[in-house]
Amino acid sequence: MAFNDLLLQVGGVGRFQRVQVALVALPMLLMASHNTLQNFTAAIPAHHCRPPADTNLSGDTELEAWLPRDGQGRPVSCLRFTSPQRGPPFPNGTGTNGTGTTEPCTNGWIYDNSTFPSTIVAEWDLVCSHRALRQLAQSMYMVGVLLGTVIFGYLADRLGRRRVLILNYHQTAVSGTCAAFAPSFPVYCAFRLLSGMSLAGISLSCMTLNVEWMPIHTRACVGTLIGYFYSLGQFLLAGVAYAVPHWRHLQTLVSVPFFAFFIYSWFFIESARWYSTSGRLDLTLKALKRVARINGKQEEGARLSIEVLQASLNKELTMDKGQASAVELLRCPVLRRLFLCLSMLWFATSFAYYGLVMDLQGFGVSIYLIQVIFGVVDLPAKFVGFLVINSMGRRPAQMASLLLAGICILINGVIPQDQSIVRTSLAVLGKGCLAASFNCIYLYTGELYPTMIRQTGLGMGSIVSPVSMTSELYPSVPLFIYGAVPVAASAVTALLPETLGQPLPDTVQDLENRKGQRRHKQQEEQQKPMFPLPASAQEKDGL
Repeated sequence: MAFNDLLLQVGGVGRFQRVQVALVALPMLLMASHNTLQNFTAAIPAHHCRPPADTNLSGDTELEAWLPRDGQGRPVSCLRFTSPQRGPPFPNGTGTNGTGTTEPCTNGWIYDNSTFPSTIVAEWDLVCSHRALRQLAQSMYMVGVLLGTVIFGYLADRLGRRRVLILNYHQTAVSGTCAAFAPSFPVYCAFRLLSGMSLAGISLSCMTLNVEWMPIHTRACVGTLIGYFYSLGQFLLAGVAYAVPHWRHLQTLVSVPFFAFFIYSWFFIESARWYSTSGRLDLTLKALKRVARINGKQEEGARLSIEVLQASLNKELTMDKGQASAVELLRCPVLRRLFLCLSMLWFATSFAYYGLVMDLQGFGVSIYLIQVIFGVVDLPAKFVGFLVINSMGRRPAQMASLLLAGICILINGVIPQDQSIVRTSLAVLGKGCLAASFNCIYLYTGELYPTMIRQTGLGMGSIVSPVSMTSELYPSVPLFIYGAVPVAASAVTALLPETLGQPLPDTVQDLENRKGQRRHKQQEEQQKPMFPLPASAQEKDGL
C-alpha cells in the first residue's frame, strides 16, 4: 500500500493532477447529453392522420372532417374516418358511430412542428403502431452501454486506461457524427449502439484514471467533481436542445467536440499504479518522474529509482498476474461478494434513475424546463452527498441516498395524477438522491476493487444498468416498483466494507488482509469487559 506515499512524494495534488483531472472530466459534460439525448431528438410532437392523397384540403374544416375527436375534443392521433364527416356534431370517440367508421392512418401523419420542428419520430413516423421503434433506438444505445462496460472494462485492465480512453473518444466522435447523417432508422440505431459502447468506456476510464492518480484524502473530491461535470451537462443539453431543435443538428453538436477530446487525450499520462500492477517498473518510474517534473518536484523525482520502486512496490511486482480476469469476480469468494452486492446497487440506482429521466414528456410541463430542474437538484444533492461521503463514509452515503430516493418515489405513487406540482417535486427530489447515489457508487466501486481488476469490476458491476431500460417498453410498470427496488437495495450496503481513509487495494490479498483486520478488531471489541476496572483496582489485581 506504499503507492500513496509515492504520489505524495511527487507532488500529491499538484499541477499535473489538477490539469489531467480537469481534462479527463471535461467530456463528462456531454455524457448527460448522449445519455438523455432521445428526450429531445425523439420527442413525440402532436400528430394526427393525414387524409387520403386525393383530398382537397382547402381549409381547416375539410381536414377536421376526417378526424375523430377524443373525450376532450382533441383530434385522435392514430385513427381517421373512412369518409369525411361533414356537418355538426362531429363524432365524439374513435369507434363506429352513427355518422361514420374509423380506420388506421394509412396515408401517414401530419405533425405539429411548433414545439419540435424535427425529430426522428416525425422523420421516420415512429408513432401509433410503430411507437415501439422509438424505444428501440434508446434500447440499442443501452445495449451498446452493456457491451462497452464488458469489452472496454476488460481492455482497460489489459491495455491500460489511457489507450482505451483515446479509442473511446475517437469512436464516440465518429459514431455520434455519423448518426446525425444516418439515412435510415436502422443505420441510426447501429451508430447509437456504437456510441453507447464508447461512452460506457469513457465513464469507466474517466473515474479510474483520475482516482488512481490521486492521494487517499482527495478521492471523494475527485468523484464529486466528475459528478458535477455530468450535472452541468444537463444544463448544457437543455440550452443546446432549445436553441437547436433540429435533431440532426443537435446530434452533431454533442458529438463533434469528441474529436477535440480525442486529440488532447494523447497527452494524458497513463496510470503509474496500473503500470506497477502490470509489472512494468520501467514505465512506472518514467511516469512518476514525468509527474514530478510537471509538479515542480524535480529533486523528489530524482530520488526515485528502480531500486526504490522495487522496495516500495514489491507486492505489485510479485503478485500473480493471471488473476486479472472477469472470471475471478465469480471464482474468488471475496470478489464474488463484492460483485454481487455492487451489482445490486448499480441495478437499483440505474433502474430508478432511468425510469425518471427518460420520460420527461410524462410530467406534463416543458421538457426543457424539467431538464433544467433535474440539473439544478443535482447541485445541492451531490454537495450533501460529498459531505456525508467525506465525513461519515461511503457506506452510509450510499445507503441513505438509495433509501431516500425510494421513499420519494413510493410516496409519488400514491399522489393523485391531477396534483402535478406535488408529483413533479417528489420526482425531482428522488432524482437528486439518485444522482448522489450514482456519484457515490462510482467512487465506492473503484475503491473496493483491487487495481489488477478495478476496471473489469467497475464494468461488470454497471452492466446491469441497461437492464432498467427495458421498463420503457412497459409503461404500465407502477412507480412503487421503481421505489421498492432502491429501498430493498439500500440494505445491501451493510454487507460492504467501509473505504473512507483506506488506500486503494492492489491485489485480492489486500482485500483478504482487510477482512482479517476487521474480524480481529471485532473480536478485540467483544473481549473487552463491559465495565472496565479502575486503574487502582487493576494495580491490586496485578499484585
